[in-house]
Amino acid sequence: MSEDLYSVKEAMIYSQRIAHLSKALWKAVEKDWQAWIKPYDLNINEHHVLCIASNLQGASISDIAKFGVMHVSTAFNFSKNLEERGLLSFSKRNDDKRNTYVEITEKGNLLLKDLNDNYEKTQHTVVDGSLPLKEMYGKFPQYLELLAVIRNIYGDDFMDIFEESFRNMEKQL
Repeated sequence: MSEDLYSVKEAMIYSQRIAHLSKALWKAVEKDWQAWIKPYDLNINEHHVLCIASNLQGASISDIAKFGVMHVSTAFNFSKNLEERGLLSFSKRNDDKRNTYVEITEKGNLLLKDLNDNYEKTQHTVVDGSLPLKEMYGKFPQYLELLAVIRNIYGDDFMDIFEESFRNMEKQL
């Protein structure tokens, strides 16, 4: 049935277009993100884990891996690094001894607050590239079609957590 919906050529061109656009956008995001967190001796994965732990409050390593779009061992290793620095704490639950849970510490919350307070002092290539659209439409692009594609790939649960984490971030700022 899917052969009736699209041709192989059309699918290949679409896949490559998404791949090239994603890579170009990621490169700009990565540069901005690294410049923002570098003074705090964090890498992107560590910052991502801290943000997820802050937003999910009591997340399992599996949750961090799922919502951080990383392998469980990657989530564990970066969480362990953050625990050693006093930014996260590990625990087990009486009702679930198999999973390891992480909580952001007060030191971790203070670091995230300081990071957020100093956001303005760094480069914002993606924001700057989006400003003409914000000026034209009165808001930053929403990428509804892209959100729909991500929802189809990762599911409603992923998108619910995604949206909730940004609602939490907005309240904190």
